[in-house]
Amino acid sequence: MASHRRPTQPGLGQSTRVTVLSAAAATAAAAFAAPASADPADSGKARVDRLFAQAEKATEEYDKADERAGELRRQVRDAQDSVARGQERINRMRGALGAIAGAQYRSGGLDPSLALLLSENPDSYLDKAAALDRLSERQSTQLRELQQEMRRIGQQRTEATRKLAELERSRVEVARHKRTVESKLAEARRALNALPTADRAAFDRASRGGGRTPDLGGAVPASGRAAAAVLAARQALGRPYIWGANGPSGFDCSGLMQWSYAQAGVGLPRTSQAQRYAGHQVPLSEARPGDLVVYRADASHVAMYVGNGQVIHAPYPGAPVRYDPVGMMPVSSVTRV
Repeated sequence: MASHRRPTQPGLGQSTRVTVLSAAAATAAAAFAAPASADPADSGKARVDRLFAQAEKATEEYDKADERAGELRRQVRDAQDSVARGQERINRMRGALGAIAGAQYRSGGLDPSLALLLSENPDSYLDKAAALDRLSERQSTQLRELQQEMRRIGQQRTEATRKLAELERSRVEVARHKRTVESKLAEARRALNALPTADRAAFDRASRGGGRTPDLGGAVPASGRAAAAVLAARQALGRPYIWGANGPSGFDCSGLMQWSYAQAGVGLPRTSQAQRYAGHQVPLSEARPGDLVVYRADASHVAMYVGNGQVIHAPYPGAPVRYDPVGMMPVSSVTRV
């Protein structure tokens, strides 16, 4: 898996900004950006677009929280396994010391120092030098190892308890983001259904995409892994947008990027905000196939550049993975993985 490199962060040049803004203006109707017109239908389309954008931002927050919850689940499982293994070691050590105690008892008496075997907490007894003086060197070593192991297991139990509490807080956060996403999507659907019939039909046509492969101009990817990621992204064309999904049957925007690069053997972080730092940034004017194009100031959407001013991306619920112009919305940065 490729390592994540903290990139340099050059700003987009002025000429690039002009290009991006011009392209965005040329495709504003398809993207349903808010126009200057006071037409109520236009305002309705702008509201639908804004709600989908808010839902996408909430989806990225959900992805981040869900990824953290998954990592915490692994940590809790590892901590619990470690505690269980440690307890087995303690039981074996107690068994060995118990055998010594039994032998001493049968031979005429139990060394008082071995009475600690009857206690769950030998610390206070072991700390007394007089007790250790009555033990053989081997017994003393075994008892100190038992003491150390019990302390270590106690610390691990405390850490596991802390991780469990953090996991529960993370689950609450995941549920909260899920409710936000579902609320925004429901509001967007209501706004979409309220559009005039002709505007709703136009939105539906745009959501289905053209279905044709654009002229990609023979652009060359920056690396073999980028070429493999582009090939994977093309294989995903037509698959549905499913919020929180990272393939292979459906995707959200960052899930498509993560899945595509995984097919190339490269591990990307889960969210678009983190993916923008998964390589080094380049000017939009130098974008090559496989580069990640991150949109909006909050980096809430990401697509893959494929050449000749086109990207592949998972747009929003109801729209399949498709090609669109790179300037479909304001570009925040371009990252070469």
